[in-house]
Amino acid sequence: MDTGMSMPHPTRRLFLWLGLFGLAFGYIEAAVVVYLREPYYPGGFHFPLATIPSRLVWTEVGREAATLLLLLSLSLLAARSRLRRFAVFAFCFGVWDLVYYLALKLLIGWPASLLDWDVLFLIPLPWTSPVLAPMLVSLALIAAAAIILRWPEDRPASVRPGDWLVEVLAGLVIIASFLWNVPALQTNEAPDYYPWWLFSLGLLIGIGWFVWRLLHQRQETPAANR
Repeated sequence: MDTGMSMPHPTRRLFLWLGLFGLAFGYIEAAVVVYLREPYYPGGFHFPLATIPSRLVWTEVGREAATLLLLLSLSLLAARSRLRRFAVFAFCFGVWDLVYYLALKLLIGWPASLLDWDVLFLIPLPWTSPVLAPMLVSLALIAAAAIILRWPEDRPASVRPGDWLVEVLAGLVIIASFLWNVPALQTNEAPDYYPWWLFSLGLLIGIGWFVWRLLHQRQETPAANR
C-alpha cells in the first residue's frame, strides 16, 4: 500500500540544502555568542547575568529579530503552501538550534551538562531554561517538519484551523515556561527553578495532537485514493 511517504530525489535535495543552511547558521550563532561571552564572562557563562551596555542589548535584540526574518524569508522562498513553509521554518530552526549548542560545546566546552541554564531569547523578555528544554523542542520541530515535507505536494495534508490553534497554544505554554524566571532576572537573581511540568504539558500537547492528526490523515489518504 502506498502511504504517500516515500522520499523523491527533490525532497532529499531540499533536506540537504536546508540542513546545510541550519548547520552554517548554527555555527554563526555560536561564534557570535563566543565573541560576546569573552569580555563579559571570561570565567565562563553564569547567573546572575553580567551588566551589559544597553546599546549592546538592543543590538542583540535586533540580531535576534533579523534571525527570525532570515528564517521566514527562507521558508517563503523554499515552499509554496502555508504548511510546507512552516515546516521549512521549523526544520531550519531546529537544526540551527542543535548545531548552535554543539558548536558551543566544541568551541568553549559549554554547556558542561544538558541541565546548565541558558538565556534562550530576549524578545519580548529574557527566556531562560536548562539547555535540555530547547533541544527537546528542536528535536520535535525537526521530526514534525520532516514528516510534513515528505508528504506529497499533489496530495497535501488536511490542516484545520483548530489544528493550528492547538499547536499555537502548546507553543505558548512552552514559552510561558521559558518566561517563568523573568521576575528573578529583573532583580538580578539567578534562576533556581524551572517548571518542567509546564514545559512537558506544552510539549506533550503539541506532539500528541500532531501524532493524532497524522494517524487520522494516513487513514483518510488511502480511502480517498480508492
